[in-house]
Amino acid sequence: MKRVLYVVALPAVLFGAWFVLSDNSESFYSPPLRDILTAFGDTWSADRLRADVVPSLLRLFAGYLLAAVIGVALGVAIGLNRRLRATVEPVLEFFRAIPPPVLVPVIMLFAGIGDGMKVIVIVFGCIWPILLNTVEGVRAVDSVVLDTARAYGVTGPARLTKVILPSAGPQIAAGLRQALSIAIILMVISEMFAASNGLGFTIVQFQRSFAIPEMWSGIILLGLLGFVLSLLFRLAEQRALRWYEGLRAAQRQG
Repeated sequence: MKRVLYVVALPAVLFGAWFVLSDNSESFYSPPLRDILTAFGDTWSADRLRADVVPSLLRLFAGYLLAAVIGVALGVAIGLNRRLRATVEPVLEFFRAIPPPVLVPVIMLFAGIGDGMKVIVIVFGCIWPILLNTVEGVRAVDSVVLDTARAYGVTGPARLTKVILPSAGPQIAAGLRQALSIAIILMVISEMFAASNGLGFTIVQFQRSFAIPEMWSGIILLGLLGFVLSLLFRLAEQRALRWYEGLRAAQRQG
């Protein structure tokens, strides 16, 4: 119960302050939160959610999961091979430094303007934190643990699944957490280019038609989606890394 209060306390305070401070606002571009909440209920009906939010989430999940699979697989391969790591690290740092939104027009030339382009943009932005954190996690596996596993005959695929991946799990999870926030941002940005549906497309359409309360309601919905996805990821992370959370709790108590 106390943890739930910690999670919702600050957002509740911020929304309360926004409601009070904006109540007398006469600005066209910064309407009162009361009007925005009214527009939220009127705008985001079940049909609108199916038409715009569901496609956005499908693109988000497709790009994020594809980036996770590719990033972890390549990260493990690079982390286990010192020579390969020395060869590809400069190239990885080069591509990592390129902001994904800059490549949207280039990707459109090759992938068109459909869902494939949007998924590729999300993959390109998300893969780097996952890959690099996986590389560092694999590199940081304790050599004593590896030697012990070898002594007990744990080799081949079992060595990977029972020793390396669990040991690198906290670092991989950190990369996946970073990638999730990037995926949400890129989902919106990719939908601002030659799209016909999606949350990013709808927010831009509201802005262009000067439906300002509706535009703000879309931004609030985007923030709520990010909050829910982050919470779900945290729950999944705690379940997958229960041994790590238990170890940290024991260290704090000691």
